[in-house]
Amino acid sequence: MRFVAILREQWQDLDPRTRLWSGYALILLLTAAIGWSALNTKVQASEKKRAARETMLKELMPLKVAYQTARQSSSQLSGRVASLTPDDSLAKIIEDSGIKGKSVKIVPLKGEERSGFMEDTADVRIEGVTLNEAINLLYKLEKGSRPLVIKKSNLKVRYDDPSRCDLTLILALIRPAPGQGKR
Repeated sequence: MRFVAILREQWQDLDPRTRLWSGYALILLLTAAIGWSALNTKVQASEKKRAARETMLKELMPLKVAYQTARQSSSQLSGRVASLTPDDSLAKIIEDSGIKGKSVKIVPLKGEERSGFMEDTADVRIEGVTLNEAINLLYKLEKGSRPLVIKKSNLKVRYDDPSRCDLTLILALIRPAPGQGKR
């Protein structure tokens, strides 16, 4: 309390002109302190917002990559489905692949309907192919222009000729559902 009384007494002892300029300086200092405090609050809020946005971006970047990958895969599949003609079948696709096995046996299986698409499924057995021919066939089926899915594959080496293999595949040809039509 004594300190405040001393300050008040010294303030009263100042001449009026000095007191006026001291008052202006005090007002200027208080205004600067209030302005600094307001700016500091704004900067801290902006920093928090920036940190939150950086965190959100770090979470969204992998999702963006996954979305772009899925979108590309989807567009490839829709392009393959669009290139499918009504007379395409698994037998014709296997025949067009140019496989030269001793025998090719295709047994149709029950197909499934999934979200607007039908799967024509078949069990394909190819006997007497070389390992290179089997790999080439799998590559042509997977990367070809037709929408094929290799659901299961089995490769067995023949006992009578170790350079030849028997290939068993369960393949599904994806077609648009009858009610869907082409878009």
